[in-house]
This record gives sequence, C-alpha cells and structure tokens, in this order.
Amino acid sequence: MSMRMALRASLRPTGLVLGLWLALLGATAAHAQTLPPPIGPETPRIEPHKGDDGIYHQKWFVQSFLDLREDYAEAEAKGKRFAVVFEQRGCVYCTKMHTEVLAQKYVNDYVRENFHVLQLDMWGAREVTDFDGTKMPEKKLAERWNVMLTPTVVFFKDGLKDIKSWGQPLEVTRMSLGFGAGTFYDLFVWIRAKAYEQDRNFQRFHLARHNEREALAKKQ
Repeated sequence: MSMRMALRASLRPTGLVLGLWLALLGATAAHAQTLPPPIGPETPRIEPHKGDDGIYHQKWFVQSFLDLREDYAEAEAKGKRFAVVFEQRGCVYCTKMHTEVLAQKYVNDYVRENFHVLQLDMWGAREVTDFDGTKMPEKKLAERWNVMLTPTVVFFKDGLKDIKSWGQPLEVTRMSLGFGAGTFYDLFVWIRAKAYEQDRNFQRFHLARHNEREALAKKQ
C-alpha cells in the first residue's frame, strides 16, 4: 500500500473523519467563512485565452501597473485574497491548470470570486514593483522569490498593513507544478477559509474533503 493510500485509509473511520470535519468547520466559523461544497458543476466549461506570449490567461486575472502593494491593497478593498501565479511558455502543467482544472466551472467560479490573482511570466521583461518598493523585470522577481517551477502560485496573508518587506514573511504557502481539480480547489478553499490558522497541515484538510467527495459520489 502506498503512503497516500495509507493516509486515506487512516481517515476512513466515520468518527475520525466527522471529528476532523467538525473541527475544520469550527475553525472557519470564527472567520465568518463557510466551506463551499467539495464538488460542483463542471460545465459549462470556462475556456482560457492563449495570448501572443504563448501563455494561457483568464479574463478575470488582474490587469494592473504591476505594483504589488497596490494590487494587494485592491484585493483587500474587494474582500478577496491576493495571489501571484508564475507561468511560462511551453509549460505543460500551466496548460493543464487552465484547460483542465480552471476550465471546470465550479473551480473557476470559486477562484474568481474569492481571489485577486496576478499572473506573471517567469521569463518576462515587464517591470514589477515588489512589496518593499524594489523595481525589477518579472524574471528577476522570479529569481528573487526563488521561483523555480511553473506554475507556482504564491498565496499571501491577509490584513497586512504598511508593508515594507518582501518574501516568505508575507506568504501563507505556495503551490507548484500540476494538481488535479480536487487538490487545486481544496487549497484555494483552505486559504480563503483560513483553515491554516487552526491546522497548518493542508493534507489533513484535503483528505477529509476527498473522503466527502467519495461519499457524495457513492450516493449518486
């Protein structure tokens, strides 16, 4: 049995799963956030647009002057969480993220409605102003942030005031490379619901959501 299968099996007893689920619900209630259903309608599909840069784009991605402090403030003003995604031309995992994962309606709707997402090119030349005021091309920012793989989604903490630093102290976590719709969706939910404030182990949250999806599938 693989480690992943063993972890899933360990959560199958109803009492343990229910207890974990209730704990997660309690944690999110404190932040006036309710967890969305673990699954939703996949259609109608949301088709991405492929730009002249060879990268897929979502129509609702942030269009700005690339000053991260301003983009972050705009996210806060809209009551959304701020995230930056790095992609690159020819990235198969980036293509999958757009054409297989974000193409599913319930995933796209949730991310669009709850997140302010800025897309950057790992090898791009557009000038970006980092949180500490330093200006540099996208590719230099990727190096500064130690982004080595694409796609990499960087999730930022909320409620930050008078930001003068940059880097890890501002981040909640990162997601790199390709994930299926379930894992991708669950991580965005985990961030939005602030479940990480009660339990930093995303895997426990994800496996509980996975088990609920399986239970719902059996009822259909």
